[in-house]
Amino acid sequence: MTTGEVAALIAALSALVLAVGFLFALSSLSRTLRSVRGAVEELRRETVPLLGNLRAAVDQANAELVRVDGVIERAESIGSTVDSASRLAYLAFGNPVIKAMAIAAGTGRAARRLRRRND
Repeated sequence: MTTGEVAALIAALSALVLAVGFLFALSSLSRTLRSVRGAVEELRRETVPLLGNLRAAVDQANAELVRVDGVIERAESIGSTVDSASRLAYLAFGNPVIKAMAIAAGTGRAARRLRRRND
């Protein structure tokens, strides 16, 4: 065997070892991809119903928020009405009550003075 033949034989064996290595790597990659596909499919099967449930929960929460918004608007309206009514009551009764209290205080002072004079 000549040196060229030995070099060719070594090159052929190296190519064969490389090809076997690539086949082993390709086989391992194929198994990994099958496993990943299975996991993705299982994940999809589990998440699709969850997304449906999540959508229903979000729709229900939105409906509740609309109701709460209505309650808040009514509460603000009631607060405004009470504020207006109390302001009106203050304006209507405030001045006469103050005058009545002033008259009562003045009458009390006058009565005390009259009592002092009589004593």
